[in-house]
Amino acid sequence: MILVLRALGVGDLATAVPALRGLRAAFSEHTLSVAAPDWLAPLAELIGDVDNVLPTEGLDPVDGWPGPTPYWAVNLHGRGPESHRLLGAAGAERLCAFACPEAGHLDGPQWRDDEHEVHRWCRLLRWYGVDSDPDDLTLRRPAPHRVPVGVTVLHPGGKGTERRWSPVRFAALARELTRVGHRVVVTGSAAERDLVERVVDEAGLPNTAVLAGRLSLVDLAAVVAYGRLVVSTDTGVAHLATAYRTPSVVLFGPVASARWGPPPDRSWHRALGGVTGAHDRSVPVDGSESDGAWSGIHPALAAIEVDEVLTAASEVERAGRDTRAVAA
Repeated sequence: MILVLRALGVGDLATAVPALRGLRAAFSEHTLSVAAPDWLAPLAELIGDVDNVLPTEGLDPVDGWPGPTPYWAVNLHGRGPESHRLLGAAGAERLCAFACPEAGHLDGPQWRDDEHEVHRWCRLLRWYGVDSDPDDLTLRRPAPHRVPVGVTVLHPGGKGTERRWSPVRFAALARELTRVGHRVVVTGSAAERDLVERVVDEAGLPNTAVLAGRLSLVDLAAVVAYGRLVVSTDTGVAHLATAYRTPSVVLFGPVASARWGPPPDRSWHRALGGVTGAHDRSVPVDGSESDGAWSGIHPALAAIEVDEVLTAASEVERAGRDTRAVAA
């Protein structure tokens, strides 16, 4: 068995797809098991090269790894030491991980903070003699049962308010996109339903546009896969758009797009905003955009205007049409 640790979220697993496919090709005779939260199992199935998911919540200790002793244990989770030690407890013949003297692991390459997440794990595997293609990001398209197709997806949520663009601006964007013919839906988790309903209400969209908490992970993937356009914060939905080559505009705040953005050579994806430092303070929004649920916005996000997003949306849509025409 090849045991891979990636106990994080949707975007994290999506950026590990090239590395996982490299491992599958290199160890075709072994079972490829990914230690990740069990709710990510449907996404692992869409990758198509993962045999099973071993339910693992973050870096919580595992009371005995299930299955046989791994041949390799591969840390696609972080730099250590906690993740190294967690995998070390599996007793694998070899630990494939970044060098971490604190965890007693002196093998492996050095970690680089400024590296794109996709390229980071491909570089790690190259150190250990495993080739992978950082452009191999595509996921299998699920059947579009019970979900709208051809829609424009707005996703205003994300981890922490610093990654979120103003809901007032999202609503203004939704109004303008609707005016020029887009059928807009707004997605989010169940916990983000209030935020999504606010965007929908202020945009004057019908209640059917609220998809927060109504979609399974596979259904969300289908909405994106068969969508017209995605405008998202720096979160998992943006990576689904990359995986399905759906034209997208991704809004970045405290994290640099060079580390988590879509491939820069794909003209049908566009990253806006983003900074080099990850700890810049948020600044208050204008009075019209401020309320108890939205007390601040990151400077890089505050600088992104609705017109800029509309222009980018038009450009990525046109690039997407051109790309499909060439492919045909």
